[in-house]
Amino acid sequence: MSKIEGERDFLPVRIAVLTVSDTRTLENDKSGDTLVTRLEDSGHILADRKIIKDEVPALVEQLQAWIDDDGIEVVIATGGTGLTGRDVTPEAFAQVQEKEIPGFGELFRWISYQKIKTSTIQSRAVAVLANGTYLFALPGSTGACKDAWDDILVHQLDARTRPCNMVEMMPRLKEHMV
Repeated sequence: MSKIEGERDFLPVRIAVLTVSDTRTLENDKSGDTLVTRLEDSGHILADRKIIKDEVPALVEQLQAWIDDDGIEVVIATGGTGLTGRDVTPEAFAQVQEKEIPGFGELFRWISYQKIKTSTIQSRAVAVLANGTYLFALPGSTGACKDAWDDILVHQLDARTRPCNMVEMMPRLKEHMV
């Protein structure tokens, strides 16, 4: 388990939340609400929030807008990671990514296995890096959002987490672009 120690200061991260769904609205988006509550309770900043239908072009357009926005450091998407014909979030992420972060999906499925056993193989949770922005795609269930935040993201998006975290790398993510 990650731990927080030492003299490091907490650094709030600017996070956009994207719900991928043909049916959700802001009034009934429980997974999006779960993420917003958790990130704000952790001291981070909600930079933007949108609901986009399960359509690759629309998702890519929104992701690219956030990737190009210097005011957004992390995007967390919920929904569209399953196996049905309408689940296209990983495909949209693949169109904008520069680097994969395979350990995220692997760790998420390991954590999920502890709770839902082999059903976790139906999840295509992924994480990528694009233009210095971290992007995480989570399943659409509130339980999956809680698991991803509570067991992975809350630690990796906290600069105080040792031995290392994703926040401390942020200043160096665009080194290849200079």
